[in-house]
Amino acid sequence: MPENLPAEPPAFHFVFGLKPQDDPFHLMHYLCLRSCRRVHPASKIHLHYRNLPYGAWWDRIAPELILHQVDEHTPGFDPARYQETGEGRFIASAGLSYAHEADFIRLRALVEHGGVYADMDTLFVRPYPSTLYQHDCVLGEESPTRDPLTGIQRPSLCNAVIIARPGAKFLSDWLGNAVDTFDGTWSRHSCQAASLLWSRSPANLRVAPWWWFYGFPANRQGIASLFEEDAPVPPGLCSIHLWAHLWWSPDRTDFSAFHEGLLNESYVRTANSTYAKLALPFLEPGVIQEASTE
Repeated sequence: MPENLPAEPPAFHFVFGLKPQDDPFHLMHYLCLRSCRRVHPASKIHLHYRNLPYGAWWDRIAPELILHQVDEHTPGFDPARYQETGEGRFIASAGLSYAHEADFIRLRALVEHGGVYADMDTLFVRPYPSTLYQHDCVLGEESPTRDPLTGIQRPSLCNAVIIARPGAKFLSDWLGNAVDTFDGTWSRHSCQAASLLWSRSPANLRVAPWWWFYGFPANRQGIASLFEEDAPVPPGLCSIHLWAHLWWSPDRTDFSAFHEGLLNESYVRTANSTYAKLALPFLEPGVIQEASTE
């Protein structure tokens, strides 16, 4: 076995169901887990949940998962801090606080167990390079952010995919920083904190190029390229982050008219789009009743 590689394939960790489950498990989430199982067949898949999913798609994938029910209160996540900023108050009123709670759960799970964390709006395309597992911690670069005051673009790291060894120093420092800096804004404690820690201690983190995890950016063109066009796939792309929070609700149209109701079995089987073509190999033959009809 090559030096520094783990003794067994790294486990994959996902966080889901922090909110009450009012709708059946969605096809997109099923394809996330199914593609992970197919692309990384030897790895164990852990799902950290509070409220158990249900529905036809869930019933098909649940037997292949290791389930961990999380506590009602996540250490470090303080919802009272949403009242400190206008952005925080908006996030709380929009019901998006679960995303922040998941930030803390993912870091604690990886600090304790190590492995790979991925958001549930991920589609796995090909295995991650084995060389990534030689590092204590790996994050992927995403599109740079522009400072609203100076107009200068700054490098940005995304926490939608994290690869780490147990007790990785970068993650331990990041978790401590997140507890101290969480103020209810979208990413000060997460992606912004990671970028700041990287600038201070670059030796503790391996940064993967953007095209491995984030080949399509979080903007109107990136989302159109995924769901409305048959766009070229960047060479070397291993998984795709779908930025679902930007288009999931039919009421949100500032990024796309596409929404979760359109992403169904018929779409995956017939659409001439980047996502549908990449997802189709993970959708088993045969007709499955759509979750929305249950």
